[in-house]
Amino acid sequence: MEEAIRISVRTLVEYVYRCGSIESGFHRASTLTDGTEAHQKLQKTYKDTDQKEVYLQTEAELDGLRYIIEGRCDGLLRTNEGDVLIDEIKSTSRDLAELTEDAHPVHWAQARCYAYMAAERQGLKRIQVQLTYVRVGTDELRQFRRTETAEGLATFMMELLKAYAPFASLKRRLEEARNESIRQLPFPFDSYREGQRKLAGAVYKTITDGKSLFAKAPTGIGKTVSTIFPAVKAIGEGRLQRIFYVTAKTIARTAAEATFRLLEEKGLRLRTVAITAKEKICFKEEMRCSKEHCEYADGFYDRINAAILDLLAHETTITRQVIEPYARKHRVCPFEFALEAAYAADAVICDYNYVYDPRVSLKRLFEEQRKQTALLVDEAHNLPDRAREMYSAELRKSDFLALQREFKDVRKPLSQAARLVNDYFIGLRKRLDGEKSVTAKELPHELADLLGPFAAEAELALLSGPAEASGSLLLDTYFAAQAFLRTAKLYDERYVTYAERERGDVRLKLFCLDPSQQLRQMSKGYRAKIFFSATLSPLPYYQDVLGGSDDDYAVSVPSPFSRDQLEVRIQPLSTRFKDREATREPLAALLRKLVQERQGNYLIFFPSFEYMNSVLESIDLGTLNAEVLVQQPGMTEEERERFLAAFQESNGETLAGFTVMGGLFSEGIDLVGDRLTGVAVVGVGLPQIGPERDLIKNHFDESGKDGFDYAYVYPGMNKVLQAGGRLIRSETDRGVLMLVDDRFLQPKYRQLLPYEWRHYEVVRFR
Repeated sequence: MEEAIRISVRTLVEYVYRCGSIESGFHRASTLTDGTEAHQKLQKTYKDTDQKEVYLQTEAELDGLRYIIEGRCDGLLRTNEGDVLIDEIKSTSRDLAELTEDAHPVHWAQARCYAYMAAERQGLKRIQVQLTYVRVGTDELRQFRRTETAEGLATFMMELLKAYAPFASLKRRLEEARNESIRQLPFPFDSYREGQRKLAGAVYKTITDGKSLFAKAPTGIGKTVSTIFPAVKAIGEGRLQRIFYVTAKTIARTAAEATFRLLEEKGLRLRTVAITAKEKICFKEEMRCSKEHCEYADGFYDRINAAILDLLAHETTITRQVIEPYARKHRVCPFEFALEAAYAADAVICDYNYVYDPRVSLKRLFEEQRKQTALLVDEAHNLPDRAREMYSAELRKSDFLALQREFKDVRKPLSQAARLVNDYFIGLRKRLDGEKSVTAKELPHELADLLGPFAAEAELALLSGPAEASGSLLLDTYFAAQAFLRTAKLYDERYVTYAERERGDVRLKLFCLDPSQQLRQMSKGYRAKIFFSATLSPLPYYQDVLGGSDDDYAVSVPSPFSRDQLEVRIQPLSTRFKDREATREPLAALLRKLVQERQGNYLIFFPSFEYMNSVLESIDLGTLNAEVLVQQPGMTEEERERFLAAFQESNGETLAGFTVMGGLFSEGIDLVGDRLTGVAVVGVGLPQIGPERDLIKNHFDESGKDGFDYAYVYPGMNKVLQAGGRLIRSETDRGVLMLVDDRFLQPKYRQLLPYEWRHYEVVRFR
């Protein structure tokens, strides 16, 4: 008999019993947290002889496959009559009077599975099964009870497995083919580049040992294949079942997709799903997820199992271009289709938020699955600032004032709850006493106490309102309030409360200064975590802010390229904000000279759009003898692609692209060979000085670290390294890199320059 298929009770019953449409309108934001609290509160009322959170397991065989079904039941109790009773607890925000006994077949199915296991374990001929519904925020209960026979439950379990068997059989066949293909899979290139084998070996060892790895590997080494290939090999050896390749940039996701296709060309048979953002993949002009407005939402769950079977049986690298025709064929929402496919895939390519953001993450990836999953975190230098956004929350006074007025004559309890929150903000505005902003290290408990009743009233209004309310101010403010309450539970010494006056409005923010603890918590349980980037420097800083620990692994791979390929110049011209007007004309002359020096393609990076446009006014573009492209704020993907497409080897003339550091063109683009001749980086990239950055600085100063480095220098120089890294992408590339700022000669900044940049020539402006 082959290795058993392990499956949780919840996964099994949800697969078999799900049906109907994607629900429209409002969904509660805090179901998981509140549900856990409701479970625990009810379980505390159990008798001393009762058991809670009982692990149960059973084995079964069907059509040559052996299954291990497992899970934890909420309660294993004894009735007053001495019968054994399974208690399955479900939380809800709806009126319990509206519930009927047969409203949720999946809940009964889950309870009956636990009942079968308990009856089998104890040799019972009959057992009681109870569904207990708890209304969140109250002590209100409603219970339904049935008596089940062991014979009936055994028949029920076999029917469940028969319904699940087509999917299980397909998965087993695909896994066997996958593992055989991995055993024969060669490295997809004739040889490893210098440093590639070192990185791949470190990734493999990290997965084998179940550790975390922080890897600094230079641009052009082939980081994507050097991380994916050893992870795939680990799957073939049974060390992993799944890979999550997470990143912040579309171009990085595209590179990962290309790597899996390359491995497929070498014989790999592995299912990879790339998740595209909902707003990009939606088939409808107006994104309204309800059966009334979208035929792809109507009956989605009636068709999704067949769609998944069809997709997995015929496709391997499942990108947006693959998802869309199958979604149309089976008439299912393409975004939700991709999410469902991700749970069945061997590898998932997605944005950071599907792993790290508690509001978005793939919540059905249970603990056992996490233990068999590796996280490959690409461009990991972007994660700290993204994480600060994920784990912060803010509210505005104006939203509550508007709701107070809107519901004054319609829903007085809601209006009153909004008024109390607005009154709090009025008091806060008075406490500002002419100051633009104020900070505190304490959580505003008074506001949190007011938000609970507001959220409850808003919830009642949303549940009783029409589906169209999903786009209203009420919905947005409700979710903002829930995010605030959720963040309040995380609040500790790594947070600060920040209030700011904005004209007549007041903004209050629970600001996450140090996301390391939350990142550590959200990635807890994964088999291995690989954080990698060309600019993960200095490594101790990133290990700190990304939630590393003392026993993590670290590796720094040297550049495979010769220093002779790169001519580095430092122009010690001040680009500090106070000096920009005085140095604008000399800077314009420097850039004009660089572009006119040699025919080719140039990228010139500035710290901001404002600074870039100011310098462009001083450059006489008509005398530049070059085509000029200028990055615009909010460029679409199509506009970005047109910008890059202009950088061709055979232009026959000079092209100068003016852009900003940290933007669309400073990371993840490959302009190999003569597609890029030179790069100029203006300034040391420091984030704009402001209240929030200063709060980060002060926090790390108080923690005994160099707060200015943590808040400004390291993030800024990371942008410099990313921008300069666009130039040398292969062994044959050559070019000139001009760094414009006198601070590049200061020890603090000079030591952050990579080794291959340190043979610079200081060229002073004349």
